[in-house]
Amino acid sequence: MAKFHNPKSVALTGKYSLGVEVPPEARLLFLAGQVGYDAKGRLAPGIDKQCELTWKNIGNILKSAGMGYGNIVRATGFITDTRFIAPYREARAKFLKEPFPAATLIVVSGLADPGMFVEIEIVAAK
Repeated sequence: MAKFHNPKSVALTGKYSLGVEVPPEARLLFLAGQVGYDAKGRLAPGIDKQCELTWKNIGNILKSAGMGYGNIVRATGFITDTRFIAPYREARAKFLKEPFPAATLIVVSGLADPGMFVEIEIVAAK
């Protein structure tokens, strides 16, 4: 399916791929930014629970499209504080395994709701 590009001539400093090539016949799924809301629209308390619930929500959307975490080819994470890097990475590691998708993590000054600490956008391919 996807081909992962991690040439030795470019530094790889984390659990992500430098590039992911999707074949022309692949079906692409673009997820809107996901946050730590439960099914009733309640925001989970704290960064740890928000990260965990965000990844679970992503999994539920992937499942509805007949995909899973292994189909993720691109992940873009947004967090509101550098102190959230470790919890973000810990939660991510529970759900993503090798080969890792291409990924970016960005620290922002805020998200749509002041109580939101994390938002994740996903592109998946199958």
